[in-house]
Amino acid sequence: MKKTITSRHFEASDQLKDFAHEHMEKLTHIFDRITSCSLIMQEHPDPDKSQSAELVVQIPQKSLTATSNKETYEQAIHDSVENMKRQLRRYKEKKLSH
Repeated sequence: MKKTITSRHFEASDQLKDFAHEHMEKLTHIFDRITSCSLIMQEHPDPDKSQSAELVVQIPQKSLTATSNKETYEQAIHDSVENMKRQLRRYKEKKLSH
């Protein structure tokens, strides 16, 4: 799985990148046919939800997206990965049932 981390308008720390890589790696436990995984982090214009994380996962013949706006990047990353896990489970169940 190819992993890409993009931070828009700021420089992400190595600690934040490691955190993101660890969480993205957990997706392979759910669905092992992921071809690429891209995480885009940016400041959100709304002051209440200042950090945004968008996770785009490419699987054969499909692209899945999960977005989260939270107070910290860690929370936003965790939330978007959990959302993606749900989507991957649902996709896997539909594929196995057909």
